[in-house]
Amino acid sequence: MITTRTLYLFCSAALPVFDVAGVIEDAQARGWDVCLGLTPTAADWLEPSLDGLAALTGHPVRAAYPRPGEPGVWPAADALLFAPATFHSVNAWALGLTGTLAVGVAAECAGRGLPTVAVPCVSAAHARHPRFDRALETLRSAGVVVLHGEGGPTTDVPGPEWPDRCAWGPALDAVEAARPAV
Repeated sequence: MITTRTLYLFCSAALPVFDVAGVIEDAQARGWDVCLGLTPTAADWLEPSLDGLAALTGHPVRAAYPRPGEPGVWPAADALLFAPATFHSVNAWALGLTGTLAVGVAAECAGRGLPTVAVPCVSAAHARHPRFDRALETLRSAGVVVLHGEGGPTTDVPGPEWPDRCAWGPALDAVEAARPAV
């Protein structure tokens, strides 16, 4: 299959990040060229797998902004999926606090009008924080498709079932629905 679109897949440090290889393969089977970006903590968690993930995508895995003057190493994005997106990443993104590559590029892609989907992965306690609902509304008002709420990944007790609750399939479906026809 010839890929015609580039998907930036960004992940925060939440347990579903350990399923990222399968998500990359699913996206590739749907015709996406996938570039993987991680928050610094997610990169630390996946450190033993980073070379394999780079080989799987065919692109370097990025967790930090390039230095000034360094060439870009990824093709331009056609869509962005930020999943799992932690409480910290969601709030930083909504506030425009772009201290990490993942949040900064997500903010830029949404601001450029690219199809952008976020799947928050937060505890029920974090979801009850008043800033969280405001952050989700801010992202939605910026055109981000936010998959959170009924059936979304919210739990007080992370466990073996948590990775299945990230809604990876619906997240990729939302990216497909949001992208312009080729």
